[in-house]
Amino acid sequence: MTHVDRLAELSDHGVSIWLDSLNRERLREGGLAALVRDRHVVGVTTNPTIFQQALANGAQYESQVHDLGLRGVSPEEAARSLIGYDVRWACDVLRPVYDRTGGLDGYVSIEVDPSVAHDTEKTVAEARALHWLIARPNVMIKIPATEAGLAAITAATAEGISVNVTLIFGLTRYAAVIDAYLGGLERAAAAGLDLRTIRSVASLFVSRVDTEIDGRLNKVGTADARALLGKAGIANARLAYKHYEAVIATPRWRRLEEQGAARQRPLWASTGVKDPAYPDTMYVTQLVAPDSVNTMPESTLDAVADHAEIGLGTIQSSYEDATTVFEALPRVGVDYEDVMNALERDGVQKFVDSWNELLSELRAALCAARDRQRPTRSK
Repeated sequence: MTHVDRLAELSDHGVSIWLDSLNRERLREGGLAALVRDRHVVGVTTNPTIFQQALANGAQYESQVHDLGLRGVSPEEAARSLIGYDVRWACDVLRPVYDRTGGLDGYVSIEVDPSVAHDTEKTVAEARALHWLIARPNVMIKIPATEAGLAAITAATAEGISVNVTLIFGLTRYAAVIDAYLGGLERAAAAGLDLRTIRSVASLFVSRVDTEIDGRLNKVGTADARALLGKAGIANARLAYKHYEAVIATPRWRRLEEQGAARQRPLWASTGVKDPAYPDTMYVTQLVAPDSVNTMPESTLDAVADHAEIGLGTIQSSYEDATTVFEALPRVGVDYEDVMNALERDGVQKFVDSWNELLSELRAALCAARDRQRPTRSK
């Protein structure tokens, strides 16, 4: 039987495969390098939730946490130091990919403190600090696509910082994200920066859209509502890609491209299927398009490698169907804008909660390290 390399086929269709996971064990034991070599992985994304889980489940951070505690470092700075260490390591693992692809891939993303998601100046300061801390050309700084985040995206891009815009849900906000990136490139060009060194992806969350909308459709409970189950997330992403194609055809973009600017590729995030009733590869196989990125948890990566059916042109050939889905949602009582606003609020809060949990765990570990050094008082 002929072996089918489904991940290679996906890559051949112009989809860059990124891994939505990072931990010290994977780095130390060579697991990330193996995925790059054997599974066509060309990028890594992480976030506060991913790192909180890595720290909680890994003993490989204990020595560094102990030293940070002895030095009296705050939990916030300890978190940045530990995350930064892993991200630099991952950047070095992926540097050959970055060099081989001319800066198209090979990136590792690190997120700003999510508690400042609604403060533009603090977000920009965080982006600068992380950019300095990692000090690798293949790092992307993740900035949430909040209202305040839009101005931060422009400011960071204008300074030559490569940005992964995260927590994008609605089409209106996605359009604003692209505009923020273009504005940053225009400011960078005016300042004389080399636009070829600036890269960006726009991370649209997919499965979370279905989770929220499916819940509302099930509450409605009609046959028309149930017919839309599991369709909104993919339709939303497809219409976002349609907008992306429209933007790169504009004179504004062509002027920037002539100066060396790189396209802000759409990145499909939250691609692990939440509902077991759905095919476990649906957020990959139904979102195949050139100039896109799909960041997958390892379970989804394994499922795609095992049994995915990769098609060509599945996005461009389905714009009409996607539009039909969105025309049907309000008719069954689902308010699209309300859904997207709720998803953004919840998305930011989930990252804040994970960040706070991480800080709480670090605070306890740092205090324990300091307590072990206190001399015992003589009686």
